[in-house]
Amino acid sequence: MTAVYSNAQATTKKDDNTYTVEYYYKVKWGYQAEFISLFKKNHYPVLKKQMEMGRIVGLKGETPVYHGTEGERWDYRITITFKSAAVAFENFDEEALKKQLFPDQATYTKEEQRRFEILLAHWDLPIKAVVLEDK
Repeated sequence: MTAVYSNAQATTKKDDNTYTVEYYYKVKWGYQAEFISLFKKNHYPVLKKQMEMGRIVGLKGETPVYHGTEGERWDYRITITFKSAAVAFENFDEEALKKQLFPDQATYTKEEQRRFEILLAHWDLPIKAVVLEDK
């Protein structure tokens, strides 16, 4: 799976001030399809809405083609590029956005609880670009 969602505000300049974080998810073996289904249903819309708002300028989802060893394995990597580090860390009311997108909060809460029940590990890795060619 590779899904890419780009906003017209995304920039490719080397000196941009965007802030990128890779979010890794390791799911209980055999529950990968359920996890990504719940992610697409309940978390992806929140991210897409933030793209529409201009907070997020790049969004990509990936999964390995082959599995690795259990200790090093991850199942999904979601890469989010924020407009800036300041935007990434600002006090943003994501809960209000979730209530707007998901009026049935009881179902939403139950499904999100399930998504995390089948999750073995999750880690966030801020990254920065490395310039390989000098001009």
